[in-house]
Amino acid sequence: MLKKNETVLIEITGITNEGNGVGRAEGIAVFVPMTAVGDVIECRIVKVAKSYCYGITEKLVTPSPYRCEPGCEVYSKCGGCAFRNFDYAEELRIKQEMVEASFERIGRLTLEYEPILGAEQTGRYRNKAQYPVAELNGKVICGFYSRRSHRVIEHRDCALQPEIFAKILSDCLEFINNAGLTAYNELDGKGLIRHIYLRRGEHSHEIMLCFVVTSIKEAQVLKPFADSMISKYPDIKSVVLNENREKTNAILGKRLVTLAGSDVITDTMCGNRIEISPLSFYQVNTVQAERLYSIAAEYAGLNGSELLLDLYCGAGTIGLSMATRVGRIIGAEIVPEAIENARRNAEANGIKNAEFICGDACKAARFLFERGERPDVIIADPARKGCTGDTLEYMAAMAPERIVMISCNHATAARDCAILAELGYKPEKCRAVDLFPRSTHVECVVLMSRNK
Repeated sequence: MLKKNETVLIEITGITNEGNGVGRAEGIAVFVPMTAVGDVIECRIVKVAKSYCYGITEKLVTPSPYRCEPGCEVYSKCGGCAFRNFDYAEELRIKQEMVEASFERIGRLTLEYEPILGAEQTGRYRNKAQYPVAELNGKVICGFYSRRSHRVIEHRDCALQPEIFAKILSDCLEFINNAGLTAYNELDGKGLIRHIYLRRGEHSHEIMLCFVVTSIKEAQVLKPFADSMISKYPDIKSVVLNENREKTNAILGKRLVTLAGSDVITDTMCGNRIEISPLSFYQVNTVQAERLYSIAAEYAGLNGSELLLDLYCGAGTIGLSMATRVGRIIGAEIVPEAIENARRNAEANGIKNAEFICGDACKAARFLFERGERPDVIIADPARKGCTGDTLEYMAAMAPERIVMISCNHATAARDCAILAELGYKPEKCRAVDLFPRSTHVECVVLMSRNK
């Protein structure tokens, strides 16, 4: 039996969904972060459970042929990029295996797996960043949370974010510190600034700067700074306050006040002009999202006359990208601001065959079912937790010919597709799409067809 602080020699033979390497010692699985398949390491056991252990690398005896330099000074501390230590081709292989394993082990489904669609750009691809703010040695800092904690690792120039974000952050922190503004403390709930939140249009280059604060009234002191930032950076079109008073892990609250510029920024997605507010869902990798939506449209098999239901529609990007290929679109989303964005997006692009309703997916599906709507195709793009059982039942009750599931969590997608299979839908094919290079996350698209 392995013991804590014991050192063992192991070879890493696999990678978990969380990004830990897996080896075996005395027949027991040992999980080791920041390792690659093929590494032979001297590993010190730091935690012992009944059927597995956690360890850390004491010495790299033989490096994996897939190993590469992380290229980030905080890689070993930050909880973001678990896959920076090996090459991208190996990352794609691992992500393909993750998706297939979920559908086979969790969903117990048999379907065709198409090759994963990798990203052409693996750095500087994110159009959105939310930086937690903290106090360190009497100064306000920002960065990212360390692995499995809420301890902020100070870092401004993330290799996944546009370079301009680092410059904007530096100006923000300089003003915050010079003005004596305070960082939010999770333990006692005191302090003003919780997060600095940036969004950028991939094609438009328009930038939104948002401060998440505990009091909009107290944060009005940021007004002169907001004006100065719009003057200094031509791409900054919006500076917004978001108020979150709750003791919660949720980053954003519901109340918004615009300090300078517009309430929204705009970008182009699949040829459509898209309006983005702080609360709108918008894929963080625009280029890969456009390729993802193209695959979803292919799976939907549209011929120009269908009724398309776009559940969890956000700002309407998926449905609107297919507007010219269907007879009618209905989009449903729980966030009121996103629905307003979607309606304005349809109007701005001259799209007249789209209807958007506000409500959670289950209530919206029930409402549409009771209204007598019978979509030919349903596209569902839920959050990581997936769909509720009731939502899936109403989806099936509407009897669409095809259901296209888009998911950022292959485990919940596999679960949901297994339920749809019980409700009369046959899993046809699946394709993984890498929207999040160097992280453990991967999207997938699944086609389900109604049994005749």
